[in-house]
Amino acid sequence: MKNDGFDRRSFLKGAVASGAAAATVSLPRAAEAQQSGPAPASQGSPAPANTYAYLNPEEAAFVEALVDHMVPADPYTPKGTDLGLNTFIDRALAGGWGRGERLYMQGPWRQGVPSQGYQLPLTPAELYRSGIAAANAFCVKTYGKSFDKIGAAQREEFLLGLQGGKVAFENGPPARAFFTTVYQNVVEGMFSDPIYGGNRNKAGWKLIGFPGVIAVHYQNVEKYRDKKYSVDPVGISDMS
Repeated sequence: MKNDGFDRRSFLKGAVASGAAAATVSLPRAAEAQQSGPAPASQGSPAPANTYAYLNPEEAAFVEALVDHMVPADPYTPKGTDLGLNTFIDRALAGGWGRGERLYMQGPWRQGVPSQGYQLPLTPAELYRSGIAAANAFCVKTYGKSFDKIGAAQREEFLLGLQGGKVAFENGPPARAFFTTVYQNVVEGMFSDPIYGGNRNKAGWKLIGFPGVIAVHYQNVEKYRDKKYSVDPVGISDMS
C-alpha cells in the first residue's frame, strides 16, 4: 500500500505501541476459543478452511478484503486472511466480547468525546453488522460495487476517509467509531496468542521478536541489550 496510507511500517509502529495492551481487553476467553474452532495450525501448515460462527457471507467477504488490504503479503508475513485475522475477528464477535458482556449498556446515550471511549448503544457484534452494511452501501453509491469488489486504490481511499472522519454513513453507526473498533481488532488479531485464531504460526510475534506467553525472559533484557535476541515464541497451546 502507499506510504501515506495504511503501509505496513505505519501499521506495525502503531500496533506495537498500543495493540498488546488492547488485546488483553478484547480477546475471548481461552476456553471459548478452543470450543469455537480447531487448534491453531502448526508452523508451515496450510491455513484451515474458513468457517464462520458470526459473520454472514457478505460480512465475511468485507472482513476478508479488509484484513488483506491492511496486512498484505510481503517478505515478512503472509496476508491477513492467511494469518487468520478474519477468524480472530469472527470468534471475538461470536463470543462474550461481541455480545458486550463487559460493557455498560444501560445508557444514557449521549455524544461523548474520544477520551470517554466507546459510547454507542450497540454491542461490538451489532456495531460490525450495521457498520459493514453501511460501509458496503457507501461503496456501492460511491464506487458502484461493495467493498470486497472494489480495487485497492478505492479501498485505500475509503479507509483513509473513515480514519480521517471524511466518510459519513447515511444509515449506520458513526463511521469513525466503526473504523476505530475494526482497526483495533486487526491489531489484536495480528499479535494475539494463536489459540484465538489470529497470529497464525506466531508470524506476528516472530516479526517483532516477541518470545510468547512465558514470562522468563527478563534476565535477557540486559544480556541482549543492543543485540538481536532470537527465540522460538511459546503460545498457550504449546504449554498444554
